[in-house]
Amino acid sequence: MEYNKLNEFEKKVIEQKGTERAFTGEYYDHKEDGTYHCKKCNAPLFKSDAKFNSGTGWPSFDDAIKDAIKEIPDSDGRRVEIVCAHCGAHLGHVFKGEGFTSKSTRHCVNSVSLNFEKEK
Repeated sequence: MEYNKLNEFEKKVIEQKGTERAFTGEYYDHKEDGTYHCKKCNAPLFKSDAKFNSGTGWPSFDDAIKDAIKEIPDSDGRRVEIVCAHCGAHLGHVFKGEGFTSKSTRHCVNSVSLNFEKEK
């Protein structure tokens, strides 16, 4: 399968499980209607109506598109990584029980792992 070409920083985050600095990502404070896609393979991951401001410094979503992401326990045993179910790209982590929304789930995602498609 052919994937999108990634720059060095994108490779560090998406392929080597890095993290962008808080409050620096393109989509942290993004509010347009549309769909967020995996930067590596273009699979749709999150709808804009699931995005909320958690104040944590990264785009936060309380729900993902059905079957779009996989949850993988981190080796540290404290966090749960989220990856694109289609290509395995590192997206960030999921946190449950924090109470930010009624779903009490926060998919904390690196902006650099995403592309946005505006609703038509």
